[in-house]
Amino acid sequence: MLTDAQAGLAWFDVRAGSGDEEIHRGARMLRQERKWRQLESDLDGAAGDITVSRWTNVESDPLREEATSPPHQYFIGVALKAARLRLTRGRKTIFEGTMPAGSLYVSAPSQQLSAQFDAPCDFLHFNIAADYFPARQSMARLVASENLNDLVLLRNSFAEQLARTLVENAEAADRKFTHCIGQTLAMHVARLELPQSKVNALPKWRLRRVEEYVRANFDRCVTLSELAKVAGLSRMHFAAQFRMATGYRPREYLLHQRIEHAKSLLSNTATPLAEIALAVGFCTQAHFSTVFKRITRETPARWRCASRNALPTVPEVSARRGFDEQGQELRRVA
Repeated sequence: MLTDAQAGLAWFDVRAGSGDEEIHRGARMLRQERKWRQLESDLDGAAGDITVSRWTNVESDPLREEATSPPHQYFIGVALKAARLRLTRGRKTIFEGTMPAGSLYVSAPSQQLSAQFDAPCDFLHFNIAADYFPARQSMARLVASENLNDLVLLRNSFAEQLARTLVENAEAADRKFTHCIGQTLAMHVARLELPQSKVNALPKWRLRRVEEYVRANFDRCVTLSELAKVAGLSRMHFAAQFRMATGYRPREYLLHQRIEHAKSLLSNTATPLAEIALAVGFCTQAHFSTVFKRITRETPARWRCASRNALPTVPEVSARRGFDEQGQELRRVA
């Protein structure tokens, strides 16, 4: 088990029967927010030193929201899936681009934040008392609370693991379990090596040029130097700015584009897997299958089967296209 998990769970001693009355209220410990970062104060579990809630937006149209972190509490958001958004405070842009699953952002107590969501999203939100962030020495001085304000970390695997553990066990989560997850997350964030300087996201016009280049060349080996040249930047500056804008390293982005094109071929053609692998830029079917499963959590064959099972039935398709139930084309009578 990871060190942060051990540290967070060390204090958590469960005795037989100690929390039986709370287990039945487990589903109530993870609230679904009706409005971004806002809970009804009169609900059980909606107040305390650690509260957890879920914000899900299914709308594709842009949505703008504002909220202020509670006094004496830090706010931590963890993305459960990739989301395109813009975070601002006044005229200051804190983040703009794509947050991959597992990304987290932190606001200090009593800090106002505005967000514009440009696509559907799903976040787990933690409000955690400042007391849970232990003071520590760094460079012969205490870490100031400002260092944990406006902090955005893309793809933090441990934070994602904690968030998914809580979501997957929401029905059985009691107050102690929820507090345990929240405290572990707080300790993890407090122990992070924070970035020393802010990296700006790749400007949109440069990003569009890179995206177009990748779409046209994903089926061959594309180097970091090529992409940096397309963006008009050095490799180091391009890689950092590209990740801030998309949430992906250039190589990861290229692999995701290959897999997305492979999905289209799997869904719409009967092309063998080996040929699809070559068509989207992989040297072998084995490498293609490994990357495909890592990204989608399914093998190409299982994904193709599931995709086709989700398609409309033959009669439904036939009715739309002018075929009878036996698949024979209906001829017009002159």
